[in-house]
Amino acid sequence: MSSALTIARPYARAAFALARDSSMPLWSIRLGFAALIAADARVQSLLGNPGLTVDDAVALVAPPGPPDAHFAQFLGVLADNGRLALLPDIYAIFTQLRAEAERVVRAKVTSATPLDEAELGKLRVALAKRLGTQVEVTTAVDPDLIGGAVIDAGDVVIDGSLRNKLARLQTALAG
Repeated sequence: MSSALTIARPYARAAFALARDSSMPLWSIRLGFAALIAADARVQSLLGNPGLTVDDAVALVAPPGPPDAHFAQFLGVLADNGRLALLPDIYAIFTQLRAEAERVVRAKVTSATPLDEAELGKLRVALAKRLGTQVEVTTAVDPDLIGGAVIDAGDVVIDGSLRNKLARLQTALAG
């Protein structure tokens, strides 16, 4: 496990606890924005600059709009501890915690050809039934699969690709 993730985890849990007490969607948006800014290579170099004050560092990654005292305080704690660069990892863990709390599984469907909305709808319903929870689906296309699809839903991976079936057939024939 990455040491950055180990360090980021308690901050993500703290952000999640603060968000649960106020507005989860708003915290998600703000944290996502700050993570996107902090992930930029130019910002990373600025965050590592010892001449950057805590207030300037917070202002650099803070989302626009009316300030939120708790979110600003959270960013201040990160800046005080030199952890603003961990915002992308903190956001990833926060998003995972939110999905678990809301009982939502995020599934990535990689198919050989693009899927239309009707196919995605059927797939979403079937996955929700199988996993017993709400499912959010993202898609990707990989022509190397030849046909079929690979579904990655966290702990569950379903490989129904033609490439995989051909590889299994080759192994069975060679064995």
